[in-house]
Amino acid sequence: IEQEGTYPLPEAQLDRFIMQIDVDYPSVAAERQMMIATTSGNEARPQAVIDGPELMAMQALVRRLPVGESLVEAILQLVRAGRPEASPVDGIAEQVAWGPGPRASQALMLVTRARALLGGRLAPSLEDLQALAGPVLRHRMAVTFAARADGIGVEDVIERLVRHVG
Repeated sequence: IEQEGTYPLPEAQLDRFIMQIDVDYPSVAAERQMMIATTSGNEARPQAVIDGPELMAMQALVRRLPVGESLVEAILQLVRAGRPEASPVDGIAEQVAWGPGPRASQALMLVTRARALLGGRLAPSLEDLQALAGPVLRHRMAVTFAARADGIGVEDVIERLVRHVG
């Protein structure tokens, strides 16, 4: 995609986004539907799905969901293992240029709770952490040039970190 005239955000600003969600191209059927819907004379009218107070109540509920001590430890272990300075995971020191900071731990606490709630559960699990590690960590760390030259990307490192705590 053309990015001339735009500048990538610095790491400190990227870290303020709770997740990075990569979206693939749509299927042929979905693209066809989008093309027809957005170029016809029929204008879609926006409809409120949720109002402000309801959203704030949901956010408060997410923050009140209990988190077991074992998941708290798993989150800390996962995030801290991604830091090259003192990682217990083989190869991280050589493959990671910079790792996730404390905001990654905070983000994982919130999103695992939200995923549990959306799944109808009253407490997050290790499975929630494993499912959300990629979206929460991928923009909060970078691999070294040597790792990229060896075909190792951030996603590969995250998979190893998840296995380490899993």
